[in-house]
Amino acid sequence: MRQAFRRLARRLLSNVPESTVYGGPQPQDSASGAARRVTATTLRGKHRRGEPITVVTAYDYPSAVHVDSAGIDVCLVGDSAAMVVHGHDTTLPISLDVMLEHCRAVARGATRPLLVGDLPFGCYESSSKQAVDSAVRVLKEGGMDAIKLEGGAPSRISAAKAIVEAGIAVMGHVGLTPQAISVLGGFRPQGKTVDSAVKVVETALALQEAGCFSVVLECVPAPVAAAATSALKIPTIGIGAGPFCSGQVLVYHDLLGMMQHPHHAKVTPKFCKQFGNVGSVINKALSEYKQEVETRAFPGPSHTPYKITATDVDGFASALQKMGLSEAADAAAAAAENAGKDEKPPENN
Repeated sequence: MRQAFRRLARRLLSNVPESTVYGGPQPQDSASGAARRVTATTLRGKHRRGEPITVVTAYDYPSAVHVDSAGIDVCLVGDSAAMVVHGHDTTLPISLDVMLEHCRAVARGATRPLLVGDLPFGCYESSSKQAVDSAVRVLKEGGMDAIKLEGGAPSRISAAKAIVEAGIAVMGHVGLTPQAISVLGGFRPQGKTVDSAVKVVETALALQEAGCFSVVLECVPAPVAAAATSALKIPTIGIGAGPFCSGQVLVYHDLLGMMQHPHHAKVTPKFCKQFGNVGSVINKALSEYKQEVETRAFPGPSHTPYKITATDVDGFASALQKMGLSEAADAAAAAAENAGKDEKPPENN
C-alpha cells in the first residue's frame, strides 16, 4: 500500500511518465518499442565499447526528421547555419535568438538523437555568467539536451566549467574554431607544428577536466587527432581530423551534395565526402516543375482534386452574372466543362 502511494505521489509531482522520472530523456512511447533516446550516457557506453559515434549537423525540421530516421546518434545545431542557411561567409553574424529558432525546429523533428546546440559568437565570451545564461536559454527555449562551445582559452575553460556546474552538458571544440578566424587569420587547419599539435591535446584535456562529455576536433592532422583521442577519457568527434576519432560529424547539406551554388562550393570544406548528389536531383525537379507550369501540363486532373457539382456551377455562374461579372461566369463554366472532359468515365466491371 505504501509503495502504491509513493508511485501515485511521484506521478502527481511530475509532468512526464513515471518511467522517465530521474531517468533522463526518453520517448513518451518507449514502452511500445520505439528506439530509446540517446543521452550523454549512451555516448559514454559506445565510447567504452569502441563503437563509432555518428553526428550530423542540421538546422531545420525536415533535415532533423531525416537525421532521426537514419538513426544518427547526435544532431548538432551548428552556428554554421550562418554560412549554409543564411549565406554569410563566416559563422560570426548569427545571433543567439536566430540559433534558438533553428534549435526549436530541429527539436520538433528529431526525437531520438542527443540534441546539441552551438553557442554562437558573442553570447558567452564576456563572463561565465553570460555563458551560463546563454546555455540555459539553449536548453529551456531551444529544446536542446546539451550545448557546444568553441576554444580553449582560460576564459572558455572557465565558461565550460561554469555551464557544467549549472547542470548542463557541454561539448568542447578545439583545432580549427571558426569563431576565432580573426585571430587564426582565416579558416586554417591547426596542429601542423609541434607547438600547435601539443596545444590541441592540452586544450582537449583542459576541456575534459572542466567536465565536457565530448570534444570536437576540427581540421587537425590525423596523428594529432589520434593522440588526443588516446589521451582523453571522453569521446572525440572528428571533422576533417582523420579516422582515429571516437566519432565523426558532417553537415547535412554537405554530405548530401545538396548545394550547387558557387557560394556553397566556396564554403564546402575539402574533407567533406558527398554521400549523395541531392542537389542535382533538386535542380532537375525544379526545372521540370517550371517547364510543366509554363506549358500548362501542371496541374492536371489528378492534381485538381476539389470538385463542384454541375448544379452549383450553374448557380455560381448565375450569381456572377448578377454581379456584372459575365466573363468570370463564362470562365467558370468553361473550366467545369473542361474538367468534365478530362475525367475518365468509370470502368464497367
